[in-house]
Amino acid sequence: MISQLPLFEIYGAMARYAAESQKVSATNIAHANDPGYKAMKLESFETYLSRAANGASANGLSSPFRMEEANLPMSPSGNTVSVEMELFNSAEAASQHSQALTVYSKSLELLRTALGKY
Repeated sequence: MISQLPLFEIYGAMARYAAESQKVSATNIAHANDPGYKAMKLESFETYLSRAANGASANGLSSPFRMEEANLPMSPSGNTVSVEMELFNSAEAASQHSQALTVYSKSLELLRTALGKY
């Protein structure tokens, strides 16, 4: 029931987005030496929220994130992975995940306190 409140749905989706972003960065790094591999990225979180809010998916904020090819320079082997960029993206995703979980847990504590269930 509490997870159906809009605030909890949004921060739950933000945490899922950050986790998926970590997964995409890890996959890209794993393929950094594969000739011809094209780095992937997730759609922006803002695009995802807009798509979910406009009813583009019947699942709302439970819908999957869309992946797209990253528009990065190509190496001589045809690979477009930038390890430095992926490490930056990974650190940013970890920060977003931490922020989402902090707001989620603090909001839950506030709600419990307001209901006298703490």
